[in-house]
Amino acid sequence: MTIRRDIRPGTVIAALGLALLGALLAGIAFGAVPVAPGDIVGALSRALAGRSTGMIDTLVTQVRLPRVVLAAIVGAALAGAGAIYQALFRNPLADPYILGVSSGAGLGAMIALTLTAQTTAVRYGAVPAAAFAGALLTMLLVTRLAAWRGRLDTASLLLAGVAISYTLAALTSFLMVFAREQMAAVVFWMMGGLSAASWPYVAMIAPMFAVGAVLAMAFPRELNLMLLGDERAGHLGVDVKRFKLYALAVASLLTAAAVAVAGLIGFVGLMVPHGVRLLLGPDHRALLPASLLGGATVLVLADLIARVVLAPVEIPVGIVTALIGGPFFVWLLVSGGRSR
Repeated sequence: MTIRRDIRPGTVIAALGLALLGALLAGIAFGAVPVAPGDIVGALSRALAGRSTGMIDTLVTQVRLPRVVLAAIVGAALAGAGAIYQALFRNPLADPYILGVSSGAGLGAMIALTLTAQTTAVRYGAVPAAAFAGALLTMLLVTRLAAWRGRLDTASLLLAGVAISYTLAALTSFLMVFAREQMAAVVFWMMGGLSAASWPYVAMIAPMFAVGAVLAMAFPRELNLMLLGDERAGHLGVDVKRFKLYALAVASLLTAAAVAVAGLIGFVGLMVPHGVRLLLGPDHRALLPASLLGGATVLVLADLIARVVLAPVEIPVGIVTALIGGPFFVWLLVSGGRSR
């Protein structure tokens, strides 16, 4: 597939913004109990006026609205992290899930949940802090394992990510033995789900996402130069080693924000940046904001599918993204092999 050079970045970003708005409205309107557009507007108006009443108002403002907002934040965070990883490693297959970063964040969050009462962990930020530490340490370990004489090999990077991911998943499963009373909820969380979405969860990760997104948007030039290779980027004024640590920390922060509340959701960080890159090219001035909007839209729609396909039973959203992302990953492998 060729990159379309005649598409204006502003047009794509505006279209993605409208698509996100439509996805948010659809996520509120559809479910086991459909809600008419007029009822949505009325419920939101009454909520803003501070006089919400009735079941529809509660359903809209306390159940579905926080869920779609949380899905949008998680999707944007994963897509933003994926865009950063793909630029740093010059690898379209890089993704928080495939590289094992999500598993590291999941292990950190699981440790926090095991050692601390769940309400205390959520209230004081132990879960997102532990998820961030796990994500960052995992990414540093994977890059160290994949490096050979100062260079990162694509195949080694992916293999190291898969190996570390399986190891961390085993450790997470081991910890579940000590949290048997929460095992069902933890298993559902590990498959990637938003069933526990609430406004406190939104408030917990919104600052992490905001900081990560602002920091990511602050270095599009450096990411563009990293696509040329470490040596050329260094010649053009980038402190490569320092910038890589900085960018890895930002991507790990975004990943941790997503995993702390939604568990392990794969392939969003792979599909969305790659699709946006096919439309807009590799310039991160447009790629990053478009990836954030695209990731938010994709996960809101994926969560909607997870809620309605077997309603009133809902499936983990991680299953939906895996069913879509798995074939996409295979297509990238096959097309990359043919091009080589």
